Amino acid sequence: MKKLQYILIVFTMLFSSKEILAQKDSIALQRKARKLLRQGNDLYQQEKFTDASVAYRKALGNNSNYDKAAYNMGNALYQSKNFKEAIPQYELTAKTAKDKFTKAEAFHNIGNAMMESKNYQGAVDAYKNALRNNPNDDETRYNLAVAQKLLDKQNQQNKDDKNKDNKDNKDKDKQDKDDKNKDKNKDGDDKDKDKKDDKDGDKDQKKNPKNNKEEDKKDQQKPKPQQGKMTPEQIKQLLESLNNEEKKTQKKMNAKKAKGKKIKQEKDW
Repeated sequence: MKKLQYILIVFTMLFSSKEILAQKDSIALQRKARKLLRQGNDLYQQEKFTDASVAYRKALGNNSNYDKAAYNMGNALYQSKNFKEAIPQYELTAKTAKDKFTKAEAFHNIGNAMMESKNYQGAVDAYKNALRNNPNDDETRYNLAVAQKLLDKQNQQNKDDKNKDNKDNKDKDKQDKDDKNKDKNKDGDDKDKDKKDDKDGDKDQKKNPKNNKEEDKKDQQKPKPQQGKMTPEQIKQLLESLNNEEKKTQKKMNAKKAKGKKIKQEKDW
């Protein structure tokens, strides 16, 4: 029994020692975080916003719930025009801050960063949250009115652009439809033209055979010389030629007879 009590006492002492050490470590980290926060504030006053944001980030590395470091880091990023990166830091402050005024300031700065990013809907929501925590903040109320006006203008512009796109699409569809109908009508005209050409061709074919028939008929009526027969003119010429040849032959024969006849010669003996 005594031995068990002794073990419990020892265990309690060890646990307490670890808890004490953890607390000491936590306190040390918090002190280090505060030191880094001060360094960041000094750099921020010197307008060295990038170096200041590095110091604040280190402070958060030692104490992740250090809302002052998160808030100041958001300011440093905002001054460096890193608006989108600043927003999460302000959101952390708005979440961890214990008093409403600090929450209201965080939401106000979120609205400012949203405005710079042209996220007007986000800015309107942020300013409204700021006014919920501090309804008497006239600056936030003024910013809310400006953000709402810009949001309405943006929505109207988007609506006009959408209507323009719809109109352009309708005009394009109508043009495509007209072009399609035009092409269709053109194809129809081409078909009608081809059909007409074919019809005219048929007429010519019907007409041409008739002409060919008439020409053939005329050719049949015209006398043609037949193979193996002579015309009267040719016969006449042939007869004349034969008669002339006969005369020439008779003359030659007579000449031969006269020359062959002895000539009676008278001599004195």
